Amino acid sequence: MDETLQILIVDDDEVDRMAIRRALMRSGLDLTITEADTCAAALAILATTTFDCTFLDYGLPDQNGLTLVKLACQLEIQHPLVVLTGQGDERLAVELMQAGATDYLPKSQISPENLAQILRNAIRIDRAERAAIETSKQLQANNELLRQQNHDLEQQRAQIEIQNLQREDFIAHLTHDLRTPLVAANIMFKLFAQEAFCPLSADMHEALGAMDRSNQNLLELVNTLLEVTRYESGNKALTLTKCDMWDIMHAVTEELQPLARYKAIDLHVITDLPDPESLKVLGDCQEIRRAIANLVGNALKFTDTGKVELQLGFCPAAVDEAVAMNGWASIDVQDTGLGMSAEDQTTIFERFRTGTHRQAGSGLGLHLVARIVTAHSGTITVTSKPTQGSLFTVLLPIHHS
Repeated sequence: MDETLQILIVDDDEVDRMAIRRALMRSGLDLTITEADTCAAALAILATTTFDCTFLDYGLPDQNGLTLVKLACQLEIQHPLVVLTGQGDERLAVELMQAGATDYLPKSQISPENLAQILRNAIRIDRAERAAIETSKQLQANNELLRQQNHDLEQQRAQIEIQNLQREDFIAHLTHDLRTPLVAANIMFKLFAQEAFCPLSADMHEALGAMDRSNQNLLELVNTLLEVTRYESGNKALTLTKCDMWDIMHAVTEELQPLARYKAIDLHVITDLPDPESLKVLGDCQEIRRAIANLVGNALKFTDTGKVELQLGFCPAAVDEAVAMNGWASIDVQDTGLGMSAEDQTTIFERFRTGTHRQAGSGLGLHLVARIVTAHSGTITVTSKPTQGSLFTVLLPIHHS
C-alpha cells in the first residue's frame, strides 16, 4: 500500500491509544492518525471525515463498541471497523461481526506485526467488497441499458414491420391499378393496328408501333415489380414440377429471337451433354423461364454487336453435397456486350440497383432473377470485365429420378 492511510483510533484510555498509535507507526505503513475518546466524538468525526480504517475500543464511557459499530453502519460508513477489547470473547466476537465489524483483536495481542496484518487484510477485503459492489452496480446498469436497448429495438422492429406491410400493400395496389389500364391500352393498340376503327397510314402504323412498345415496356416493369413484391413478402406460391431445362432454354431463345435479329446479334443455345433433354430440375417452370428470359433479355439489351450464347451443362455435387443431391444443372448466359466493373458486380443483384449506362433500367430485373434462383435453392454468379462482355451462371439442383 503506497498511499497514506487515514486511521481513526477510538479509545477512552490515553495509554491504550498511545500503545495502538505506536504499534501502528512501527508497522512500516504510511499513516495519518486521528484520535477520539468517546463514541459521540467518534461519530462526529466519522460524519465529516473519510478514513481507511477505524480501531475502536469495546469499552467506551458513553456507549460500548457494539453500539458504535451499529451506529457507524447506520451512517453508511464503508471502511473497515476493527474492535479492540481487554479480553478475548468468542461470543462477543461473533456478535460484533454480525453487527458489521470487520475484525476483532484482544488488546493483549496488539503488536506492530499484528496490527499491520489486520490493517492490510481489512483494507484488502474492504476494497475487494467495494469493487464487487461497484461491478455488480455496473452490471445492473448494463443490464438495464441492454433491456432498454432491446425494448427500443423491438419497437423499431415492430415499426419496420408495419412500414413493410404498408409498403407491400401500397405496391400491390399500385401495380394492380397500373396493370389494368396498361392491359386495356395494349388491347386498344392491337385493335388500332388491325385498323378495326379506321384505316391508318404507314406513319401512323409506325407511331402506333412505338407507342405499343413503350406500353409493353411499362407493363413488363409493372409485372416485374409485382413479382419482386410477392417474393419479398413471402407470398409467392411456386408450382413445382419436373422442368426440362433444354426445352426452356430453347423456348426463351425462340421468344427473344426477333429482338436479336433486329439488333443483328447471334442468339443460340449450345451444350456438350449427350442427352440434354434428360436434365430435369424440380421447380416452377414458368418462374425458371422468367429468370432465364430476364438474363437473356438483359444480355441482348447491353450487347450491340456479336452474340449472346446460352449453354446448358452439368456440375457434379461437392463431397459434402453428394448425399443430398444429384448435382447441378448449369445455365450460362454469355454475351459480347458492354461488360461491367468489379465494383458493379458486387451490387448487380441488389433491389433497385441501377447501372451508370444510359440503357440501365429500373434495377429490378436481375434482382428478380436472383430471387427466383434462390427460391429454387440455386445460386447465381456473374463474371465480367468492361468492354469484354459478361457471363451469368445459374446453378439449379437436379431433380432426383
